[in-house]
Amino acid sequence: MIIQKKRIYCLQEILGLGKTFLSNCIAYELLKKGKTVLYQTAPVMLDNIINYRFSKPSSTYDLIEQILNVDLLIIDDLGTETLNSMKLTELFTIINSRILNQNNKITKTIISTNLNLKEIFNIYNERIGSRFVGHYNICKFIGDDIRFKK
Repeated sequence: MIIQKKRIYCLQEILGLGKTFLSNCIAYELLKKGKTVLYQTAPVMLDNIINYRFSKPSSTYDLIEQILNVDLLIIDDLGTETLNSMKLTELFTIINSRILNQNNKITKTIISTNLNLKEIFNIYNERIGSRFVGHYNICKFIGDDIRFKK
């Protein structure tokens, strides 16, 4: 897991060590304090954003604004999505906007993945990888997959 300044990014190379569980525990504590939290897996979040961009929503609900302005955004399972240039652009926009506090509000982000940094740079390019390295603390979870211990 990577923890820094105001962002948390989970990094781990072994499955089933409790990254999602820990993220949900953090979310629960913040919700108890009245903070807003949005949890989404990377594939679902990016698909929803693309679908939202191409639809004409009838309500005033703005998915992008919610993602950018929520107190804590949890992006789970980064690296499991099918990636294309549009999704890459949207992911960069989300990460960069939250880093730059473009909403004039302190926001926090947790990103969990099973990718290592080399894979992140290869898959997501230098712009995203460098933001993870420069603005997030990396915490590695090491151990045996707890799903096999049940």
